[in-house]
Amino acid sequence: MTALPALWLPILLSSIIVFVVSSLIHMLTPWHKSDYPKMPDEDAVRDALRPLAIPPGDYVLPCPGSMEEMRSPEFAKKMNEGPKMMLTVMPNGPANMGGPLVLWFLYSVVVGIFAAYIASRALPPGAHYLQVFRFAGATAFIGYSLALWQMSIWYRRSWVTTIKGTIDGLIYALLTAGTFGWLWPH
Repeated sequence: MTALPALWLPILLSSIIVFVVSSLIHMLTPWHKSDYPKMPDEDAVRDALRPLAIPPGDYVLPCPGSMEEMRSPEFAKKMNEGPKMMLTVMPNGPANMGGPLVLWFLYSVVVGIFAAYIASRALPPGAHYLQVFRFAGATAFIGYSLALWQMSIWYRRSWVTTIKGTIDGLIYALLTAGTFGWLWPH
């Protein structure tokens, strides 16, 4: 067993590396450009929704008020007529990337902490690089990737987008694993 505080450097450095690499993937490559296609007749949709002043949040449409309503002919008609959608409404104004970037970095730290915890319980100081790589990498992959699949299973998110996110998660996990293997205490 390795003391968790002894792993502060690989936790922090792997988080910084993942943050930088994820920024490069999203800003310098076309990899995610097709994740969210333009809505048909976007201006008409915006013009129709704007007067409703929908507060920021997550919505489903149509949304039954109860199980009884879900079984009603009126609700079945709404489902058949469409549109059916899940919608996230964000606050108006310019995009502010500061908050999400801070949260993404903190998330990477949390993934690093879990990778450190699992590896530290299984491996002693001086463990072989590949042993550390295996434990830290598998844990980081779970943290970065597997929850994405729920969005495609339950919310009909494009599987292509989910697979690309999973590949990103694999890259981040490999970087985390390599950092932990390199900096594992002796």
